[in-house]
Amino acid sequence: MEKKIVCHYGEIALKGKNRRFFEKRLVLNIKKAFPEASISAPRGRIVLIDKEEKVKEKLRKIPGIDYFFIADVVSSSLEEIKKSVISLMEKADFESFRITVKRADSSFPTSSQELSVILGREVQKKTGKKVDLKSPDKNCFLEITPKETYIYFEKIKGVGGLPVDSGGKAISLLSGGIDSPVASFRMIKRGMKNAFLHFHAYPTTSKQSINKTKRIVKILSSFQGESTLYLIPFSEIQKEIMIVVSEKLRVLMYRRFMMRIGEEIAKKEGAKAIVTGESLGQVASQTIENLAITGEVVNISVFRPLIGHNKEEITKEAKRIETYDVSILPEEDCCVRFLPKKPETKGKIAEVKREEENLEVEKMVKEALEKAEKVSI
Repeated sequence: MEKKIVCHYGEIALKGKNRRFFEKRLVLNIKKAFPEASISAPRGRIVLIDKEEKVKEKLRKIPGIDYFFIADVVSSSLEEIKKSVISLMEKADFESFRITVKRADSSFPTSSQELSVILGREVQKKTGKKVDLKSPDKNCFLEITPKETYIYFEKIKGVGGLPVDSGGKAISLLSGGIDSPVASFRMIKRGMKNAFLHFHAYPTTSKQSINKTKRIVKILSSFQGESTLYLIPFSEIQKEIMIVVSEKLRVLMYRRFMMRIGEEIAKKEGAKAIVTGESLGQVASQTIENLAITGEVVNISVFRPLIGHNKEEITKEAKRIETYDVSILPEEDCCVRFLPKKPETKGKIAEVKREEENLEVEKMVKEALEKAEKVSI
């Protein structure tokens, strides 16, 4: 029996007339991950033949795939299916079992339920094992298509969502903490390709935050493919703000400059949005008043996918996508170094703009961009 890997998508199937666009994008992304594979896309599934050892690890991280399985493939004839199921089950180790049939070919002469019963009786007769429909030791799945039938024992969960590059491009602000990588992942799962932007204080501080961020981007790249990271030195801007701006407004001013720089990077990258890891009320800069003030300086969309989530929920997801252990490593964060004792929680835009008039905003942004380092990961 030949072995094939069969990928199923969930949300894409609901796309109506646009479905084909998303299917093609997903096939292209799978081809990028498996350049040597033979890939076909019969309706409702994507089938590939590949002998790479890391096939499961890679497929688990391709957005758009709801689940996949590695199957033994036989022709869709009743006798061939019977023979193959019995052969596979006789080799397996179990005390109880069930047969689960999905008939994608309505012209197949036997219904899914009838075939489950027929095969169950044959396996029971050959092995002497009992049928258990609720909690079997071994579940033998069959998926019947017009040309071939897939027999498998394990459904492997994928990322789900939509394929990368189907939802446009964004600039994702990465602080090196727990939240921003999760926010980035969520937008990747919605089909967005992210370029990343990190603000650091090197050489005033060590390269800890830079090195952390590169490691985080590498993890996120396993979901979206090769990524671009912009590293922006920010200490000169912070020093200027410290001299000119009142202490309580410093963090708001930092955030406004980060947004401005993010928008300029977005223009270079052809991105249509900025992504942040902000969560409502989590810190002083993330109140509803202050979020409005920081977002006011840009003319593109600002996506905050974590806005309604608490730290526990975000941390749980960070652990699941494997960014958490890197995010909690110690670092000298550029914002923490210049954090005021009592930051403003309910800023007023008029007051912020008055203080901003004392800064050479365009010059400061331009100089920061000139010192930017662009890295491919």
